[in-house]
Amino acid sequence: MTPKTRLLAAALALSLPLAAGLPQPLHAQTSPRTTPEEEDAPAILVADEVYVEDGNRLIAQGNVEALQDGTRLAASRIVYDQQAGTLQIEGPVRITDPSGTLLLADSAELQEGLRDGILSGARIVMEEQLQLAAVEARRAEGRFTQLSRVAVSSCQVCGPDEVPLWSIRADRVVHDQEAQQIYFEGAQFRVLDVPILWVPSLRLPDPTLERTRGFLIPTFRSSTLLGFGIKLPYFIPIGDHQDVTLTPYSSPVTKTLEARYRRAFANGDVEVNGALTRDTLTSDETRGYLFAEGNFGLRNEFQLDFDLKMVSDEAYLNDYDYDDLDRLDSTIELSRARADDLLRLGLAHYQSLRASEKDALLPSWIVDASYEKRFFPTRVGGELRLGTELHGHYRTSSDDIEGRDVARLTAEASWRRRWTLDGGLRFGLTTQLWFDRYAYRQDSTSESDVSRAMGGTALELRWPLVRHAADGGHTLLEPVMQYGIVGGTRVNIVADESTRVEFDEANLLSLSRFPAADRREHGQTFATGVRWLHEAPDGWRAGMTLGRVWQDEVDEDFSKSSGLDSTMSDWLVAAGFSNDTGLTISARGLMDGISDLSKAEARVDWSNDRIDLGASYLLLVQDAVEERDETQSEWSLEGSYRFATNWTTSAEWRYDLADQRLDRAGMGLQYRNECVQVDFSVTRKYASSTNLEPSTDFGLSVALTGFGTAESAKEYRRQCK
Repeated sequence: MTPKTRLLAAALALSLPLAAGLPQPLHAQTSPRTTPEEEDAPAILVADEVYVEDGNRLIAQGNVEALQDGTRLAASRIVYDQQAGTLQIEGPVRITDPSGTLLLADSAELQEGLRDGILSGARIVMEEQLQLAAVEARRAEGRFTQLSRVAVSSCQVCGPDEVPLWSIRADRVVHDQEAQQIYFEGAQFRVLDVPILWVPSLRLPDPTLERTRGFLIPTFRSSTLLGFGIKLPYFIPIGDHQDVTLTPYSSPVTKTLEARYRRAFANGDVEVNGALTRDTLTSDETRGYLFAEGNFGLRNEFQLDFDLKMVSDEAYLNDYDYDDLDRLDSTIELSRARADDLLRLGLAHYQSLRASEKDALLPSWIVDASYEKRFFPTRVGGELRLGTELHGHYRTSSDDIEGRDVARLTAEASWRRRWTLDGGLRFGLTTQLWFDRYAYRQDSTSESDVSRAMGGTALELRWPLVRHAADGGHTLLEPVMQYGIVGGTRVNIVADESTRVEFDEANLLSLSRFPAADRREHGQTFATGVRWLHEAPDGWRAGMTLGRVWQDEVDEDFSKSSGLDSTMSDWLVAAGFSNDTGLTISARGLMDGISDLSKAEARVDWSNDRIDLGASYLLLVQDAVEERDETQSEWSLEGSYRFATNWTTSAEWRYDLADQRLDRAGMGLQYRNECVQVDFSVTRKYASSTNLEPSTDFGLSVALTGFGTAESAKEYRRQCK
């Protein structure tokens, strides 16, 4: 390098990080601090001509480009006066920093040290979103950029005669690159260049800032229950790892304060959502709800999870559209899952929001603790499992029978082994032993203490047939069958846990299909089925399971809708399909005949760049054992479709086929471009219970994108010709 270029490189080594007046990213927040060696790294210069004039002025001109530490400067001419300590840059000037912030200027003059200077005809583009255009920009203290007669917008403008959708005009703007804030003085908010609002002072985050205190996007809501109201969230960061969002909600009917608290820990996170309300829907009562959830990874591979829910009354969540739950389950669980053992300790509380249920008669407090350990004995082979479970549930009612409280201790041992026979047949043997001890309180129809011991054996045969096609496809066809026998007789144990039986592909080959230990199958059973799976080379996958169970004696504790209430069960049919275009289909049902369904569910999901669609169907037949007085059947649909570059529509729909009535319906429309997002929605909820009121809700929100706390929309930016 010649002495001339070394002199210019030394000047540029000092000037490039500050010369542009660019908002540099904060090292403490976005990247490790640079070392002194990196800060003093020489600049790389490319120019048509470089020379020294009068011994102290170094001039580079003609397609000048300089690069240092990721900052790139392009100009037509640069003059460095060593004696005066000034750097003059003639434009058009274009400077890009490592974060992607772009500065355009007609010319610039910076002082020695390059902490102060003037840029004429400056235009700053931050994060390819926010644009600040000014007649003049001054750099001060190496931190502040002061702009005069400024126009700010994140809208794309093509051509001199086009105006942005929205803009902020200000007499003076100061950008604090260290605080990542933009301060406006004499600000005017304009829509299509028409003044709408004047604000004497205004503060907004720049696009490089992810979290800052301030107001978020307001939401306007009109409801037949609550009237017209506005929600105005206020975000409060508390350090780097926690924050609070307070949202006042006001309408002629309600005064509500919503709150959200979040905190991230090194080993987990917590989120709390809640609200307090005074409204005219009730007789001068304070209403509200509180939901809290979190998870933590503890020492020795333990995991702590909790999900707590509380609400003041049955209708509150529905009135304010916070959730559509009809039962609240609060749980806290400590667990540890390892290769050879599983430990779980859990406590649950239930609160019913159904008008037909009384909390005092429900098992509102439930305790569960279980431990299972696996062994692999070398002499006999196979796998040995030992486990124990402690369960208890408590009703707050003191009435006999209806207020029954139960405690159970279960011990279980099982041994299982698999062999491969000639022709690829797989033979399996499973033996199980159970011991149960029950204690009942407040139930005169049951003994206070009951014990039982049972054993069972299952023989299983599988024949997996695999075909690999020449085109790369894979197919599995696997017939399965199982013979099982369970000894013992049923003692006087109340079915307080096994109230809902689900017969599906997971328990087709099982010695007992009851969900809990208070009921087990007895006698002989024979189960058979076939499983089919196919994976095509072009990306689609499909599967199907068909099965049936024979029992030597009818078990009266199986309900009608379980599909197991006769010696020959209903046919279990389950199928699924998925492909690489985002389509997923799953269906499951119990069939007594070709068209006689006792239980069915189906789900279709389709998701890609333009569409996000979900549809489901549910059928549950009338069943007195499961406290279902009439058949339940419903269709539901929800989804969104982006029918144009900037337009997306959405819809939700739920129809009760059994009652032949609409349960819920809603539509939404969104417009979005690079600088604004507008959401409009309307939802109609029809009352399905005597404690709920039907309502129609209208929602509207308008968000200006391009700032630090707003979601980026660069993918919607149009290209100027």
